[in-house]
Amino acid sequence: MSRTIRKKHLLAGLATAGVLGVGIAAPTMAFAADSATPTPSASSTANGQGSAKADRQGEFAEALAKELGVPTDKVTAALEKVREQRKADRPQRPSAADRQAALKERLDQAVKDGKLTQEQADAITRAVEAGVFPGPGGHGGRGGHGPAGGTTGR
Repeated sequence: MSRTIRKKHLLAGLATAGVLGVGIAAPTMAFAADSATPTPSASSTANGQGSAKADRQGEFAEALAKELGVPTDKVTAALEKVREQRKADRPQRPSAADRQAALKERLDQAVKDGKLTQEQADAITRAVEAGVFPGPGGHGGRGGHGPAGGTTGR
């Protein structure tokens, strides 16, 4: 019996390590891909960090061009092309109106199924409209960062 329990603990530990590894690797890879783009976006240049990011991206393109023995503008164009292809491959996010319509449908179905009362569904709708649920579904700003777009102490 203890051998079976140890196996279960081992498997659970390996699964946890795998999930953590993916959870750490995915954002790291995304950050690396973002920092490899040669041109800053309009939103990044609006703040003071945009200039520094553009400088780092330019330096990266120059170093890569030197290493490959090709002109910098060719590397910059290739990196921009890859960035645009990745952007096109991402699924389109539904509009706020589409998300609200989907929420209404789900809440109506939950009321119909007896999982919620109409009062509860109405309360959820009001909470979403008031920005209690921040992020893509609510009006609270960036996803998961509090009602005003700031951090919530996570």
